Amino acid sequence: MAELLQYTVKDFKSENEVRWCPGCGDYAIMNAVQRTMAGMGIPREKFAVISGIGCSSRFPYYMSTYGFHTIHGRATAVASGVKLANPELNVWVITGDGDGMAIGGNHFIHLIRRNIDLNVILFNNRIYGLTKGQYSPTSERGKKTKTSPFGTIEDPFVPGQLVIGARGTFFARSIDGNLKLSQSVFESAASHKGTSMVEVLQNCVIFNDGAHDMLTDPLYRADRQLILEHGKPMIFGANNDKGIAFDNRGKLKVVTIGENGVTADDILVHDETEQDPTLHMALINMQLPEFPVALGVIRKVEAPVYDAEMVAQIKQVQQTAKVKCVDDLLKSGNTWEVK
Repeated sequence: MAELLQYTVKDFKSENEVRWCPGCGDYAIMNAVQRTMAGMGIPREKFAVISGIGCSSRFPYYMSTYGFHTIHGRATAVASGVKLANPELNVWVITGDGDGMAIGGNHFIHLIRRNIDLNVILFNNRIYGLTKGQYSPTSERGKKTKTSPFGTIEDPFVPGQLVIGARGTFFARSIDGNLKLSQSVFESAASHKGTSMVEVLQNCVIFNDGAHDMLTDPLYRADRQLILEHGKPMIFGANNDKGIAFDNRGKLKVVTIGENGVTADDILVHDETEQDPTLHMALINMQLPEFPVALGVIRKVEAPVYDAEMVAQIKQVQQTAKVKCVDDLLKSGNTWEVK
């Protein structure tokens, strides 16, 4: 059995031709997921990949695992049923900012609230790609698209805010092009007991190319990305001399070590396990150009897990219930024997 579990990435690639646009960020995300699954030591038949509708939702066809391509916005609902019906399965939900945040928004927040033990990867390209370029719930205010030709007048959702607001226990953020970071985040999500939600900033080369260019530009990347690591100072920058600290009002600010008396001891240390979500929310809300964008695992805390609680409750009821089978039920209460 041990030898059978020594998988490679190739073991998780299906025979189907991958049909995403050349240069699409989905390829890199899928590669990171396959690398993660190959290293988990879990039999392939224990994996289930559930998706909704959208470009990202073709994902199950390209994975050599069990999978289900469901309907628009309902991936989280179907995945919840899959996990509760068979808690031994390792369930992964693949969704997009439109599929997960618009028609699927209600299912999304209640999955987070229930804390069912499955993993959600939300591909965020800030556009509807499969339906050819309409603005999505994460499109920035003023975005001109086919359905907002004069610019959208809506403020976007911030996925991490929804997770915190729904009492989420795990939230992480990555970028499609950073394979190492994505794999590290997915591995952390897989090890978490409860609902793990990972937002991956993904580029749609056809309908919203360059949506994350300010963040990914190699010339400025080091100064615009804060890669969080548990137990380590929040330091970033090309010279590793910038950091995140508190100002005199208890708000976050960017400081430079060596300027204005700032030392390394003034830099905040990341604690992903802190139950109080205040700092985690502040990290989620950091935006360019005032702040770098926080990447990596932002929140990972322990809480009761729905599927484990459900199994335990059923077992407890079965042990104390007078009705043990259908015959017991039929013969309970007032009964008559007809001859």
